[in-house]
This record gives sequence, C-alpha cells and structure tokens, in this order.
Amino acid sequence: MKKKKKKIPMEESPIRKFHVKMATLTFGAHFTDGYVIGIISFALLALGKVWDLTPFELGLLGSSVLIGLFFGSFLLGWASDYIGRQKIFLFSFILITLASFLQLFAPNVWILFILRFFIGFGLGGDYTVGQAMLAEFSPKKYRGSLLGSFNVFFTVGYVVSSLIGMFLLDAGVAWNWMLASSTIPAITVLLLRIGTPESPKYLMSQGEEEKAQEIVKENLGEHVYIPHEKQTKNLGMKHLFGKKYIKRTIFNGTFYACIVLPYFSVFTFLPTILSYFDMQEGHTADIVLNLFLLLGAFLGTYLTVKLSRRGFLISSFVICFVSLALLGIIPQSFSILLIIAFVVYTIFISAINNLVGIYPAESFPTELRASGVGVATACSRIGSALGTFLLPIMITRLGLSPTMLILSGVLLLGTIVSITLAPETKGKKLA
Repeated sequence: MKKKKKKIPMEESPIRKFHVKMATLTFGAHFTDGYVIGIISFALLALGKVWDLTPFELGLLGSSVLIGLFFGSFLLGWASDYIGRQKIFLFSFILITLASFLQLFAPNVWILFILRFFIGFGLGGDYTVGQAMLAEFSPKKYRGSLLGSFNVFFTVGYVVSSLIGMFLLDAGVAWNWMLASSTIPAITVLLLRIGTPESPKYLMSQGEEEKAQEIVKENLGEHVYIPHEKQTKNLGMKHLFGKKYIKRTIFNGTFYACIVLPYFSVFTFLPTILSYFDMQEGHTADIVLNLFLLLGAFLGTYLTVKLSRRGFLISSFVICFVSLALLGIIPQSFSILLIIAFVVYTIFISAINNLVGIYPAESFPTELRASGVGVATACSRIGSALGTFLLPIMITRLGLSPTMLILSGVLLLGTIVSITLAPETKGKKLA
C-alpha cells in the first residue's frame, strides 16, 4: 500500500519545477531591463553623431527608461493589488515588446524618448508584480536566494547588451537597430508567460480560497496546501504612509534609491567616465568592469544566504561609499589606486543590488505587497532617472571628481538610513 504523503504548507514546500519556471519568467524581465539599460550606452554613441545631441538630450534619453519605471512601478503596482498579479504580469511585456520594436522607426529625440518611457513603464510594473508573485510562490527557505537572483539576471542582461553593443558599434550598425534588438528578449518572455496562474496568496486575500488551493495542488502537488487566511480589505496607497507602515515605506524607498542612483548614473555613461580617467583603451576596460559586475552579482547571491539582510546592507553601503569617494579624491596620476577603487565599487554596488529584490517584497503584507514594492521601486527610479539625467550636465559643469563626490554622498545617506531603519527580515514568514 502506497504511503500517503504528509500535507505541507506552501511556504514549507521543497523547490519544484514550477518554482523554477516562475523564477525564470520573472528573471527574464530583469534580464530585459539590464539589456535595455545597457544597450543605450552604445546606441547614444552612434546616435550622437547622427542627431548632434546636446548634454540635455543625452541625459533625457539616458534616463527615459528610468522615468518610465517610476510611473509604471507606482501605477501598475497599485493596480495589481486591485485587479490581480497575473493580468499585469502579461500586460507589461506586451507593452515592452511593442515599444521595443517601434524604436526601429523613431524619427526624433522626443518620439524615441516616449517609446523608451513606455518600455520603462512596462518594466516598472513588471518589477513590482514579478517580485510580489515570486515572493508569494517561493518556499520560505529559498525565498532570499530566489529574490536575490534578480540582480544576477539584470547584470547578465546588462553585460550581454554591452558586449553586443560594442560589436554592433564597431560594425557600424545603426543606433535604431541596436535599440530595437531588445525586442528579442522581450517577445521571448512574453510568449513564455502565456498561461501563468494567479498568485494563490493574492487569491486568498480576496476570499477565493478554493481557487487558490486548486492552483497550489495543480502546480506544487496534491500534498501541498496554502494555509487559510482571512479575506483582507484592499488597502489604499495611503496605508503605506500611515503610522503602521511609514517606517518601512521610507526605508525601502530611500535605501533602494541610494543604491540605484549611483549605479545607473555611473554605468549608463561608463564609456564617458572611463575616458575621463584615461582608462578607455578600446573596449578592454568596459569588458573587464562588466565581468566584475557579474562577479559582484554572484557574490551578492552568496552573501544574501550567508549574512543577515541588515548586516549585508550596511557593510556594502560603507564599502561603496568609501570606494566612490576615493574616485573623487585620488589624483588622476594615481591610476592604479583609481582602478582598484573602481573595481571595488563595481563589485559591491552590484552585490548590494541583490537586496533590492528582497527587502521590499519581505516588508509588506499580501494586500499591500505590490503597492509597497511599487512605491519603493518608484522612489528608486525617480532618483536614478534624475541622477542619469543630470550626470552628463554635472560632469560638463563641475568636472568628474566633484560629481563622484556628490554620488558618494548619496551612498552615505543610504548608509545612515539603513543603520537607523533597516529591519531584519531573513527567514521570517511573509505577512
């Protein structure tokens, strides 16, 4: 007689093929995001020769996706708490795929800006919903490593786009074909997402327990169940800024912004910055730093498992602050020290990025999770968009060293906020 398997709650389930599938579909969005942001660096080099772009227009196009991410994460994250995760999960990549392809025909700066804004809008919504869905499906034991892996795939997408961008730029390929190449990863993710189920935790919060249990059994096994949860009211955005959640909202929005602002500012205009340091010899420096970004992403995944969330966050902020401040202080003649500081910054700003996929998703309850992740992502993207927009202007007017010191000040702010407000969420059950 076959022994009946013991019933286990969804959060205690071992990793199944379904978890791998959901993770892959969510990681695909981050790969696409990295690709979209990375390819613009090389497209702008080609585009600048055709359209004679001003520093303002360079900053506008460089920050276009990030501006879209701000609005998309805020609005689509809020919407998914009302209409469900799955609808936004699919819609976001329909929008990304169409806008990516239409870049091929952009006739001027403003149309290109609008198209890249819509790409960012879709990615912003997908960030919030993807993090919420993966957090809600993941077993508690593996949640940190799965959510932390977002950054690995973003970095892989960024590095792949950089290598392709170098090749296409050297081959004389037009800027619009460079940008439209993001259609390939986007449509791949879109097609694979068709048929994705709704989050069981979201359905439970809406009182649809039977449907939630059915999805869990179908995808995770007959012996797996989702514990009963009371139906919750759809909480409005105002609850994120109420007494109960205001500290979590401030912390997540601030620490996230303080990481991605200097990250995107530096790496969107990496070829320009390297030329100021006399470190640009062909594409060697770009390739080496991209490899260190990858190293940092994998290191961050390891440290996420080994260290506490709070300890990893604070120590990484300190290292990034010191290394970027040194880039603003060390004289240009001390090239070896500059290279070491840049490498250390590259590794640890990539490593700390693993936490932006974890902390927001673990900080809010189901009925506010997508909205909370959305607000945190929105804060981060308006900060990174502002930094990316202003960077070429600041370098032109202030010089590179003062600009690096300003960016290091952002990291110092992140350090202070993390010491003051960062909670420990590792290993805790999702609310």
